[in-house]
Amino acid sequence: MLSSERRRHIRGAGTPDAAARVRWLLAEKVSRALSTPPEYLEEERVTRVSVDAGRADVLAWLREQRAYPRFYWSGRDGGTENAAAGAADLQTGDGPEDIGVLGKRLRDGDAEVRYYGGGRFDPARGTDEGWETFGAYRFVLPRFELRVEEAGTTLSCNLVLPRDGERREEILAEIEGMRVPSEGDDDALPEPLYREDAPDRPGWEENVGRALSAFSEGRLGKVVLARRARLGFARDLDGVSLLRELRDVTPGCFHFYVEPVPGTAFVGASPERLFRREGRLVTSEAVAGTRPRGASPVDDEDLRDELLGSEKDRAEHGFVRVGIGEALRPLCEELEVEEGVSEMKLASRRHLVSRVRARLREGVTDAEVLGALHPTPAVGGYPREAAMEDIRELEPFDRGWWAGPVGWVGADAAEFAVGIRSGLVRGRTLALFSGAGIVAGSTPEGEWAEIEQKIEDFTGAFGLGNRAR
Repeated sequence: MLSSERRRHIRGAGTPDAAARVRWLLAEKVSRALSTPPEYLEEERVTRVSVDAGRADVLAWLREQRAYPRFYWSGRDGGTENAAAGAADLQTGDGPEDIGVLGKRLRDGDAEVRYYGGGRFDPARGTDEGWETFGAYRFVLPRFELRVEEAGTTLSCNLVLPRDGERREEILAEIEGMRVPSEGDDDALPEPLYREDAPDRPGWEENVGRALSAFSEGRLGKVVLARRARLGFARDLDGVSLLRELRDVTPGCFHFYVEPVPGTAFVGASPERLFRREGRLVTSEAVAGTRPRGASPVDDEDLRDELLGSEKDRAEHGFVRVGIGEALRPLCEELEVEEGVSEMKLASRRHLVSRVRARLREGVTDAEVLGALHPTPAVGGYPREAAMEDIRELEPFDRGWWAGPVGWVGADAAEFAVGIRSGLVRGRTLALFSGAGIVAGSTPEGEWAEIEQKIEDFTGAFGLGNRAR
């Protein structure tokens, strides 16, 4: 139990306010959990301690925390937000197979426990400055997590017992010092001073030309080539404020924020699910082809019909559908891949999509599913290895976690988005990454314009592009 002195310190003088009471209740429950005699535990296990937190602004809470890493996740379907700070456990590796230990950590534990994280697009490629702290694959069991669901809001503390028994005073002090969101708006986003593109326009035209040559030689069917647009500012950019701006203009997307160390954050709003697992049931999707939304209902319908009727976009989408089916089939006892295509309609753009449903074979792990699916032809190409070779040769930068898997793993469920429509905040710079699927019939001009359209949710937040506000 808490000492009387610590209890008075957490409560404060007089009647405690709501936030202080939440901290006090959490500290009381954590103190009891840490009192479990270690001899009763044969091996380490995760214990989740939770209290009702009342109404809360998740992003306001996140930006006030000073424990790192910091993480945010909200699903595409809405309804649940998760913000996390600090690390109770950290699992890293060079590839998805190296995070298989998560299954052991989560087995027979609380179904609400989640490890959050993700990985690089290409662990085999050298790491550029700015991506070093993210690692190849990195999953964190957060020390503290604020979760908002329809049923209510909970503040939780994750403990690894008996190990954390030795950190009792440290953990209770962290609860005492937990910052409470202050009133007021987020920081206003600064205006960009400059923009640098890699590759530049001539370099892009050369890269697309080389890809088209590979198609004529029969070596490739599709390759996704990316560009990086780096914006520079006069002062540091606050990643949480950027995430709030992005979240407000991109409904129907997965929203994520990964900040391993102060001032360096990966932030995005991805429309694309890599996979979701519930028990042994898995859903995925093939997404490819892009058109903007129209300025009027008539324009919008014309653009929809144009996308659905485009042979070039259907061919690009076909490679993704085939590639996902080939990747999942060895892991599944049942697999259904939609033959037709439909429209995925978002606030500012639309895509072609086909759904994938499967039942995993007994014993197949999330690490195996990650390893099989990533990278899909939607962000790499087809065939996979030939496309990866061309990407390594042609792109003058490291994609880092862009287009890699981002999400969470639990005992009975897991969900990952493809980390596209995203950028790397690093001090006074923001590097925006976006790609275009190159197939026979692609043109450098058309694919350049498509990438510009894809990054407008970000650039519009700074008063740039067609979505400037």
